[in-house]
This record gives sequence, C-alpha cells and structure tokens, in this order.
Amino acid sequence: MTQPGTLYGVGVGPGDPELLTVKAARLIGEADVVAYYSARHGRSIARSIVAGLLRDDHRHEPLVYPVTTEETDDPAGYEGVIRQFYDDSAERLAGHLTAGRSVVVLCAGDPMFYGSYMYLHERLAHRFPAEVVPGVTSVSAASAVLGRPLVERDEVLTVLPGTLPAEELARRLADTDAAAVLKLGRTFDAVHTALDDAGRLPETWYVERATSPRARYAPLAQVSADEVPYFSLALLPSPTSAAARDDRPVPAPVAQGEVVVVGLGPAGPRWLTPETSRALREAEHLVGYGPYVDRVPVRPGQQRHTSGNQVETDRAAQALELALTGARVAVVSSGDPGVFAMAAAVYEVATAHPRFADVPVRVLPGLTAAQAAASRIGAPLGHDFAVLSLSDRLKPWPVIEARLAAAAAADLVLALYNPASAARRWQVGAARDVLLQHRDPKTPVVVARDVGRASEAITVTTLAELDPATVDMRCLLLVGSSTTQVSTRGDDSIVVWTPRTYPG
Repeated sequence: MTQPGTLYGVGVGPGDPELLTVKAARLIGEADVVAYYSARHGRSIARSIVAGLLRDDHRHEPLVYPVTTEETDDPAGYEGVIRQFYDDSAERLAGHLTAGRSVVVLCAGDPMFYGSYMYLHERLAHRFPAEVVPGVTSVSAASAVLGRPLVERDEVLTVLPGTLPAEELARRLADTDAAAVLKLGRTFDAVHTALDDAGRLPETWYVERATSPRARYAPLAQVSADEVPYFSLALLPSPTSAAARDDRPVPAPVAQGEVVVVGLGPAGPRWLTPETSRALREAEHLVGYGPYVDRVPVRPGQQRHTSGNQVETDRAAQALELALTGARVAVVSSGDPGVFAMAAAVYEVATAHPRFADVPVRVLPGLTAAQAAASRIGAPLGHDFAVLSLSDRLKPWPVIEARLAAAAAADLVLALYNPASAARRWQVGAARDVLLQHRDPKTPVVVARDVGRASEAITVTTLAELDPATVDMRCLLLVGSSTTQVSTRGDDSIVVWTPRTYPG
C-alpha cells in the first residue's frame, strides 16, 4: 500500500520573502503539491511571497473562495457556502495525500493565527500525518515596521478582529494596554469609531501590507476609509514605550483644564464603562480615596493624589486647584459618583468659591452598588424603590429615621447604603426597628457584601431576623416591599424579586 503523504500548514510571513523560516523554505522546495487560497481573480498573496521557491514540476492546487464577503444569495447562506468550500478543498487535498504526495498549504502570516489553513487541519489532521510550521504574524511585522514595541513588562496585548461590533471593540480597547485590530477593509469606519470612543485613536497606527514592497503606515486618524485594503491592521503600541520615547500622543490642549468625576463601579474592570476608561486614560492627575485610586491601572506620566476616607471637600478642592493650572483631572469614586460620592462634593466646593466658577466639571456615571447587589440575587428593584444612607456623619439621625419611616409607609423597596462602620454600630438595629413599625417581620432582606470581589457574599434573611452584628461598611442592604417575593429555582438557587405591577 502507498504510504500516505504529509500535510504541512506553512506560514510564509507577512510579505517579505526573507522572513520565511528555513524550515518553511525547505518544505516548500521539497513538496509534491503546493496549495494556496485566492479570490476569484486568481491572485494569491501567499503564493506571491514564495514565488522564488516554486519548481516547474510542482503541482498547484489553487483554493478559490466562492465568496469573499458574508453577503451571498446562496440558500445555504455564507456559513453554509464557506463550510462546503472547506469540505471540498479538504477532499481535493486528501486525494493527493492518499496517493502519497506531500502537500504544503501556504498561509500568509501564521497558519494558526486567523489563518484559513486551520479549517483544513480540522478536517484532515486526524486522517493523515500533519504538521504546522509557524510564520511571522502581521502583528509582529507591523510592530517591527513602526519600530515600536508591542508590550513591555506587565502590559497586556489584546488582538481583536475588526468584525466585532463597534461598542464591543471600544470596551475591549479601553480596557487594554496595547492592541492590534485585524481585518480592516470594510470594517475600517467601525474600528475608527471604536478607537475614538475608547479614547485611543490618537495613539493608534495604521499599517498596510507590512514588510512587503507595497507597505504603508501612518497615524490611523489620518487614513481615509476608501484606501484601506483587507490586509491591513490598526496597531496600538506599548504606552510605556511611547512614554520613554516622549512621543506619546498629546490630547488636544484645553484653556483651563477640567475636572471629570468618574464612577469605577462596585469592583473590577468588567463594570467599568468605555467612557470612564477613556477619561482615566486621558487624565494627567488622579484624585481620590486611596483604595479607589489603587484600582486604576498605573499609567506613565500620570500623577496620583490619594487621601483618607473622610476628606471629600479637601479632595474636591485639590482637584479644582489642579484644573486651574490647565490640567486634566479625574476624581474617582466607587460605584456611581453621583450616589453618596464625590460628584456632590466637587460641585459643593466649585460653587462655594468664585475662583472655581469657570472650571469645567463633568460627571461620568458608574454602576451603583444597589444595581450590582440586586443583579446578584434576582430583581428586588423591579418596582419603585428608595435609596437612603444610614450614615449620620453628614445629617442628623432624626432626619434618617423620619425618611426611613416615610419610605416604609409608602411601601417602597429600600436600598440602604453605609449601614454601619467600625464607629457606627447601632444604626442598623435602629433602622430595623423603624421599618418593623410599617413592614411585616417576614419582609425579605438581602445583605450584599463585597459585591463583585472575590469575597462576595449574598445572604437572604427577613427583617425580623436581620442581625446587625453581621453588617458593616462593606455591606449594602436591600429591604423588600409588601410585594417582594423569594423564590427557589429548579437548581435550588434562591432569587428575590419584586413584581412590576402593584395591587389596587
């Protein structure tokens, strides 16, 4: 019986033939069959890269895509058409392999990095001997052409396809240090929008056909969509490298600076909005409570000003003073800055002192602790609700007590912030007693601790059984109304929810 041939998926690099590995060149020279992908015009970038290595007696297998966009009139749709194409291509190559011929499939860049070879590998590697030979990727080539490092030290590189929705691209671009966005072409406008929304457009480079004779690169903001081919990418290099070279993109100058009060959400970057990420990235100064500032990634050249937990007006004044010098200042809050946080403190100081009258102040929302806690247990805020703070540091307890009684009498679900601290231990019990004057003792209560963090704990109890000793400053309380229900799901999980309708 004839010994089957071997299938080789060979990466030929981004365009320069001299970037072929020695192994790739040897295998191409020794192969019986050379296969390569092309559009209907018949031209193949991968084949053109290795043209100098092809023999006259090589058997050629051009694999011509039936469609090159996701638009088709075929009843099977794009996915069906392209799946059948890979099936048919695999069987064509299987005929050669069965006959004992070695087959090299050429792949621009690297075969396993957004390469079409991988679809043949999935169909043939379990039937015939197969080997993958890596190649230089377009991302590495673009970095080399620009002479800018991709990432340094602990930085994170994110590789994204430009075919993702613009909002998803913006979110991911805002959350990373460096990035490469591939598959531009028709996606260029959406990628441009995403980079702008993420605040990363000034830092981004456009690279086309890296290392080939037709290579071109420029700041992406200067590139027109009508001149962008598919084989191009957007590259966001290492911010550390840019800082070291002193060629970081500089945000547009402002006459007087500004203060942006931002919400970091309860915990973790996954609850950070792209708009907030952009503001944090563009700020020259960060001002805030130490543990909150520590949650923001360190950026080269950015100054950080931290302080304790009960000096909000001092922080606000410091931020406004920095803005007077022309600086961009971000004041950070946990959760939403407008809910028991720094936004009110900044406006309080800004309106009290005439010298700050012309300092621009913006507030960027964040996910509140009440929303985060509610999502963890179901939908307790499904109907009307009130938000109260139990801290009597800035308002007298009789005021808190009166508002608790009024909200309870109105049968509103309650979200109680700042329920207790090391110095305030009696307020939770006192609040429970006020609520019990208006609510059934069996009213559901959710005790949410450290929502979004590794130590997160959600406890469901009742108003009568609420133990003040279990509550501290890391908790938020959700107290149900008369219609709030507790249900057990099929997986034995407990959910708390308040119907959208109200009787009467």
